[in-house]
Amino acid sequence: MNPDRKLRADAQLNREQIIAVAHALIAEHGADVPMEEVARRAGVSTGTLYRRFPNRHELIRGVALNSFHQVIAIARTAEDEEPDAWTALTRFVREAGGDLRLAAGLAMRFAGTWATLRDDPENLRLRALLLKILDRLIRRAQTDGTVRNDVSAADLSMMMALLLRPMPGPQPDLTPTGAGRYLALMLEGLRAHPATGPLPAPEITLADLR
Repeated sequence: MNPDRKLRADAQLNREQIIAVAHALIAEHGADVPMEEVARRAGVSTGTLYRRFPNRHELIRGVALNSFHQVIAIARTAEDEEPDAWTALTRFVREAGGDLRLAAGLAMRFAGTWATLRDDPENLRLRALLLKILDRLIRRAQTDGTVRNDVSAADLSMMMALLLRPMPGPQPDLTPTGAGRYLALMLEGLRAHPATGPLPAPEITLADLR
């Protein structure tokens, strides 16, 4: 193998390992986990860590984008493997909750980083891809008669974002413990029922989210 190519491959592996370890540590211990602990768990020197991520904000950006990639993978797998759109939607909501909750917590903790990330080309690409998949699933489920006709992928995205944000005050840990219950209630609200009345206006569209 070309030595330069090997160095680039090693650097990429180091970066991916650091992000994976940081993702796990932040999910378990919060965003204040020491950079030195990330390096130790990733099996790299602190010098290598800081060459890849010069500061915590750069590391948070890497973790956030990694979370988005995982959410996309969950959405694609659910759509490909489940027999119908409703089952795929419920699987996505339940399996993506952890990564989306982590992203919501990082957005609140690192507002400056998130403001920059909003215009990041990779972030914009991933957001557009996720909304496209969810829109496809919602429309298929509406055709099947399992999802009410007056909701959209934008509604689903907004509800999940609101439900998964950390709670303010002294008990933010109630969010992860109660999220499954409230996401299940949200899913029931999306179901089509004969006696369901219309939702209040206005409708949120995908264009609004973009």
